[in-house]
Amino acid sequence: MLYSAKKILFPLCLLFTYGFSSAQQKQLGDDQYFKSNFKSIVQGLPNATRWIDNSHFLLIKDGKTLVVDAKTGAERESTEADRKTTTVIKPSAYSKNGDLYIKEGDTDVQLTNDKDKEVNATMSPDGNYVAYTKNNDLYTINIHTKKETRITNDGSDVILNGYASWVYCEEILGRSSTYKTFWWSPDSKNIAFFRTDDSPVPVYTITDGTGQHGYVETMRYPKVGDKNPEVKVGISGADGGKIVWCDFNEKDDQYFGMPYWKPDGSSLLVQWMNRKQNNLKIWEVNKTDGSKKLFYNEEQKTWIDLDDEGSRISFLQNGKGFILFNDATGWKHMYYYDMTGKLINAVTSGKFTVTDLNYIDEKKGIVYFTARGLENTARKDFYRVNLNGKNLKRLTFGEYNHANINLSPDGSYFITTYNNVSSPSKMAIVNNSGKLIKELGDSRAAEFNDYQIAKTELVRVKSDDGLYDLPMKVTWPVNMDKSKKYPVLISIYGGPNAGTVMDSWALTGTQQWYAKEGLIQVAMDHRASGHFGKEGVNYMYHNLGYWEMKDYSTMVKWLIANGQADPSKICITGFSYGGYMSCYGLTYGSDVFTHGMAGGSVVDWSLYDTHYTERYMGTLEDNAEGYKKSAALTYVDKYKGMLQVVHGVIDDNVHLQNSIQLISKLQDAKKDFEFMIYSGGRHGWGGNKGMHFQNLKTKFIYRYLLEKEVPKGLIR
Repeated sequence: MLYSAKKILFPLCLLFTYGFSSAQQKQLGDDQYFKSNFKSIVQGLPNATRWIDNSHFLLIKDGKTLVVDAKTGAERESTEADRKTTTVIKPSAYSKNGDLYIKEGDTDVQLTNDKDKEVNATMSPDGNYVAYTKNNDLYTINIHTKKETRITNDGSDVILNGYASWVYCEEILGRSSTYKTFWWSPDSKNIAFFRTDDSPVPVYTITDGTGQHGYVETMRYPKVGDKNPEVKVGISGADGGKIVWCDFNEKDDQYFGMPYWKPDGSSLLVQWMNRKQNNLKIWEVNKTDGSKKLFYNEEQKTWIDLDDEGSRISFLQNGKGFILFNDATGWKHMYYYDMTGKLINAVTSGKFTVTDLNYIDEKKGIVYFTARGLENTARKDFYRVNLNGKNLKRLTFGEYNHANINLSPDGSYFITTYNNVSSPSKMAIVNNSGKLIKELGDSRAAEFNDYQIAKTELVRVKSDDGLYDLPMKVTWPVNMDKSKKYPVLISIYGGPNAGTVMDSWALTGTQQWYAKEGLIQVAMDHRASGHFGKEGVNYMYHNLGYWEMKDYSTMVKWLIANGQADPSKICITGFSYGGYMSCYGLTYGSDVFTHGMAGGSVVDWSLYDTHYTERYMGTLEDNAEGYKKSAALTYVDKYKGMLQVVHGVIDDNVHLQNSIQLISKLQDAKKDFEFMIYSGGRHGWGGNKGMHFQNLKTKFIYRYLLEKEVPKGLIR
């Protein structure tokens, strides 16, 4: 998966966040601009650490730990008994220096001591075993007897037992999996795992110039149309024994998502998907013989996202059913099923997106959840609804983005942290009827109204076809002169369902500095960014690049017509998919975008991996024209501005070959551009090279957009 927006690198820590505007008297100083010291303007909120019971929680405020009564809002100083947790802390497992340890209270116990490295140590639910992989084989160890059991015996460079191939970790299970592909049953009696054969996957070679003979690294990386890893799903006992292989043919062109054990450990639910990724089947597998029966079946005309967070299914504790997420209607909603996989009813419906299932009150039949789009697509709110889908009620309040909800154990109360583009964060306690009990904190400091802070707005621009109100977050230059035009710096990511514009508050020195320097700073989201559900994202099917660029261009034209934007200085910048959009903007979209800074960019989707790319674009065989139209390489002849191209030399996600192919075409076309590589850099880099990258972008902004020398002290 390409980098999420949160990981994009910007100059001078340019995480383009946004501030507040009012007629201020004081000017910001160097301490605010260069150290982001805004203590006199905004302050930290109290910290609600944990719930003591269903109606009391601990709050750290002004250096004191308080107990707050959620029912009345009353506060008192905490006692040692309040602060002492009654939660039973089970032993935890971890790896250190390649060996396996467990932590029991304050005691660390070493379980292994050998030359081989143990990874992904995972404690069984009952706390008696640890499962892990070593040399690509799956093992368990009994923490009481320290008996090690080798579950598999054929691990090698290409046979991976309990350990993921690159494409499965990156695209299917997610980076947070740290390549782990084994899962304990709830009763700790069994382990499900993937056996992956990477031998069909082509080898990609990565090189760097370090040392006398250079650096060489190889990896199994399936690009569009290539063979994928062959995966078998196995089930083993905690102490080994005969492995039961689930009834799938590993030679089929298919994908497997994270499996779910039924809560009683009686069977395994295996997520299966075809190569086209438009048919999801969940099979219930018998753990004793591997036989399977169909449990759930979903088909869409475009694609289905394969669950990578274990959040598709949430089982009810009473054993009577589960809630499943599905976006086949064009919007992500919750559905209630019985334990056989039969649909009982939709829990939510309508043109909004459910983002999180927070809690199910099974006794009362109430579901608490977070969603965006009912009030505003750029805001999250907290709701309750009956399990039967009736009596939907908003519990949060005001024109705010309630992005952080801390719910009491039984759902009676919740703590919300909320803000919007012009209002710093506040914290409050609310009951499950939506009644505000008490405000707990306000991050506005004493001098908030005394300083001149650049104005930030959330603007909506109608799409060309009139279907969508596209969101755009703009920080305007301070003291704008109506007779002047101003350069624009647009920070984007751009990928499917990967929007970055929310109605949220933030304040940084870099943002305020560039506002003082006369730069219009913008973040914008297109129709397929997630604001408009899967309905909007579906526009990208077999057509990456086009709709993003069309909607971005519409918003830029609005800035030129209404926001004093200088049409000769429209700069777009981003990393990864954002790098792709920047390259595409300076080629395909060059009639609008004049400058660009692109990092770690895809320039032709045939150069990226199977699972991510084919989900949206299909294969070259069934969408050759779409691949051609979506490639920045196709439109090099249209390039006429100035593009800065940056890449990590050993990037194992978006390979350097992308930028090499782009600059080669630009050279052949006798086009001017800037190019920088970072030795040792992967899909992002830090240290002094990271600082060099930030300085590089700062210099670009001053040279081409602000057209003046970089002030002393700005380059670090």
